[in-house]
Order: sequence, then C-alpha cells, then structure tokens
Amino acid sequence: MGTITWNQQRVKKNNKALVLQMIIEKEPISRADISQVSGLHKATVSSLVNELLNEELIYESGPGESSGGRRPVILHFNKVTGYAIGIDIGVNYVLCVLTDLKGNIITERNQFVTETPYPAILGVIQEMIQSIMDDMPNSRYGIVGIGVGVPGIINKDGTVLLAPNLGWKTIQLKRDLENLYRLPVLIENEANAGAFGEQQFGAGQDHPNMIYVSAGIGIGVGIIMNKELYQGKNGFSGEMGHMIIDMDGKSCNCGSKGCWEAYASEHALLELAGDTGKSLESLINHAREGDENAQELFAKIGRYLGFGINNIINTFNPEQVIIGNRLALAKEWIHQPLTETIKNHTLPYHQKEVRLNFSKLNNYSTAMGVSAFVVENFIKEEARAK
Repeated sequence: MGTITWNQQRVKKNNKALVLQMIIEKEPISRADISQVSGLHKATVSSLVNELLNEELIYESGPGESSGGRRPVILHFNKVTGYAIGIDIGVNYVLCVLTDLKGNIITERNQFVTETPYPAILGVIQEMIQSIMDDMPNSRYGIVGIGVGVPGIINKDGTVLLAPNLGWKTIQLKRDLENLYRLPVLIENEANAGAFGEQQFGAGQDHPNMIYVSAGIGIGVGIIMNKELYQGKNGFSGEMGHMIIDMDGKSCNCGSKGCWEAYASEHALLELAGDTGKSLESLINHAREGDENAQELFAKIGRYLGFGINNIINTFNPEQVIIGNRLALAKEWIHQPLTETIKNHTLPYHQKEVRLNFSKLNNYSTAMGVSAFVVENFIKEEARAK
C-alpha cells in the first residue's frame, strides 16, 4: 500500500472529528446511523469508531432498536473520560467548578473576597484548583484544561489588559496558570463566557441572536449572533457597562463619568444602600421580609438596568436579552421596573418580539461557559490527534 498523503491524513482527521461530534450531539446512536447521516462509507465509520473506542472518548452499550435484521450496538459519548475546570473571577467572589465533558457540575468551590490584588486572587485560585484535584474522580484524561472568566479586556494571547474593577492591568494570567499546572488554559471575558454558558446550557438555548447582560459589581455584555460569539476586531466587544447614560454623571472605575455600570450594578446598589446594606444577600433578605426601602432600592436599580437594556435592544434588535450574574438573584424586585422602563422607552417595533429572561444558570453562567470552551478545544484536539 502506498504512503498516506498529508491531504488524506487531514481528511481522515476531519472525518473523525465529524463522527465524534455527531456522537456527542445525537447519542445514543449506531454506526449505521452515523454512516447514513454523515454520508461516510460504513467501513470508514467503523474504523473511526474503533479509534474513538480505543481512545475512550466513546463507549458501546447493548443492542438498540432494530429496523429489521440484527439489532445494532449503540454508541455513547464518554463524558467522564476527562474533566474541565471553570473559574469565574468576580470582584467580590471567586467561583470554581469541575465539570464533566458534557458540562455537568461535579463539584464546586465558592469564596467571597474583599481584596482583589492579583497575587491574592491567584492564591485563592490555586487553593481551589488543588482542593478540586484532590477530590476528583479518576479518569483517562484527568483535567483537560482550565478556563477562566475575568471582568475585563482580554487580548487573544490571554493577557488581561485591563480589569478596572479588580484593579488589574497587563496581568499574564494564562501564562502563570500554564506554568503552574502544565495544562491548556483559556482566559475569556466573563460576560462573553456567560453568554456562551447560557446559550449552551441555559436560557439562551433556543435563541441564535441573544444578548447576555452580566450585572455584578460591574456590568459586561456578551453578544451572540447566529449562534456565534461576536467578539469584535480584537476580542474587546461588549464593554457596554461603560456606555455613557449621564454626561456629567458619577465617576466610574474606568476613569470616565456617567457610565451605565455606575448606576445599575451591584456596586451602585450597595452605594445607594449605604450602611443599611452590607451585601446583596442582606438586601434581598430585607426585601423578602417586606422592607420597602430595600424594595425601592432594587426598583431603582431595575429602572437603571432598563435604560441600558433599552439602548441594547434599539441597537441590536435581538431575539432575547438575558440578565445574569449576581443581580439576577434579585429578579423578584428588579423585573417589573426593568420591563416598565423598556415598555416606556424602547422603540415599539424593537419591543415586539424580544424576550427578556433572567439567567437559568444563576451565578454559574460564566464558570460553565469557560468550562465548555475548554471542553470544545479538547474535543477538537483529541479528534484530530491521530
């Protein structure tokens, strides 16, 4: 037999990636079904499936339904052949999850933080990763990668150029984590990751054109267009927390004045609350107990959120806007003032078919989003590895 050309090798890798993707998306599925749907020859499918079985990326189970003749053996994706770590760095918390390759959370660590200098946060992350690795089930591939969502501007090399609410500038987070763990590391803006998390697992699954508003200590926006994350020329899109809603307004951590996040974020809420609200959770408890002052504070934040979301809807004409991150926990008191603001200000044609939802994943959107990015990269690499 002649040597396999580079081109044949590439076709084989692409076919293998296609077969694996099909098993992931359509499992349980038989070899015959894969052949029929993909158009690949039965012998080709069989050979690629055998490779994937050897690599433990898939497994077989007993015979499925027969359409006449011998009952087929069914193939499944082996979601516990490896695990991903997803980390969400907030301004007042760090959340770390371990997921299987289908995005199910196996274990998690969550810690409130009061100080955000980089060495302190890196220390918290290391403790969490170590603790998760100590408890992790055994698997063939172990940890396939680490994903981190950061509230700031990240370049394509994974450098955090600026995270004003953390006080970070030019932080080499990707390089530092790769040096520590010798694993693939992916750094993404937290709102982009949150948008991806909601699209994959949450409230955005049925909407290919969706805007995710991450409302925490600051505000970030993730934009999904035709099921693809829109990132702009350098990956910096979505910094809509810094659109100006009051020309001579309040100072913002970014150095500007009158930014949306100075009025509609968790930080703005706590500032308005003064000494009465030590935390979002305590204000939620007050509101739940019927405290009208706390309820009015949430209503004010809801109205301000509505002003920014009005601008987003008028600009993008999306099918859906999802509000996520910590302020979504106060949905009960924010929802009505927010929708009223949109009703009173958004262009009528733009209002018609847009859906306004709160996150289904609560505060897990970003951690699950970065974890899903890590898994996606692992699957691509493994399917093309041999």
